[in-house]
Amino acid sequence: MKNNKFYYVFFCLLFLVYFPFQSLNAKEIVEPDRQSGNQLGKTDFDRMADHEIRENIQSLRILMIKLYKRNPSELKKSTSDDAEKMVNWVFNGNHNWNFEAINNLQGTDAIYLAFNEEYKGDRVLPFIVGIYTMLIKAHGGKKEFYLFDSVDPQLLYNASRNIETAVWKLSNAKDGTGKPFLLANELNEKENNLSFEREFGKIIGRTDFLAFTLSEKMERSITRIIQNVATGLFIPI
Repeated sequence: MKNNKFYYVFFCLLFLVYFPFQSLNAKEIVEPDRQSGNQLGKTDFDRMADHEIRENIQSLRILMIKLYKRNPSELKKSTSDDAEKMVNWVFNGNHNWNFEAINNLQGTDAIYLAFNEEYKGDRVLPFIVGIYTMLIKAHGGKKEFYLFDSVDPQLLYNASRNIETAVWKLSNAKDGTGKPFLLANELNEKENNLSFEREFGKIIGRTDFLAFTLSEKMERSITRIIQNVATGLFIPI
C-alpha cells in the first residue's frame, strides 16, 4: 500500500505540473459546467475520468494528423481528402469504430495489423483505431462517467503498458527491407523531433494517474506487470 501511495502522490504532481500545458496544435477543450443537469450525478472521480478520456482522445486526434502528415502515402491509401478531414471522419463518423478496410479489427488486433508486412493498406488507421478502442474498452466502454459507473484501475494500467509497447513498435518495427512501417520521431544530425513521443507520454501519464487514483479510492492494489516492450507483445484488456 505504501508503494501505491507513492505512485499516487507522484502522478498527482505530474498531472498538476505537466498536463495543463497543451500542444499548440490542440483545440481548446471546454470543461462542462458543474451546475448543468448532466453534472449533478457525477462525483469528482467521475469528472476526473471524464477529463482524462477527453484529453486522451484529443491527443489521439493530434497524433493521427501528425502521422498522416509524416506518412502522406498512407493517407492516400484511404482517401484523396486532407489529413484533417480523414481524422474528423474517423473520430466523428457514423461507423461505430468498425472499419471494413481493416477487417473491423479493434484493440491490440488492430495495432498488430499496422505492423503486419502482409497488410498493404493504410497503416495509420489500424494503429490509431487500435489504441482508441483499447482505451475505451479499458474504461468499461464509456467516454462519460456517472455516480454508479465503475472503472477497473488494473485495466487502465494494462492499457498504459500496451501503449508503451505500441510506441516502441512505432519507433522500431521495420519491414523486410529494413524500412520503418511508419515514420514518427525524427532523430538525425539536422533534426531532433520527439513530438510523437511527448504526446504519447501525455496519454500514458494521464491514464496511469487515473489508474493509481482509482486504486487508492477503491483500496484495490494494481498488479505491476514486468513487461519487455521489445517483445512486442500486448497485455490482454
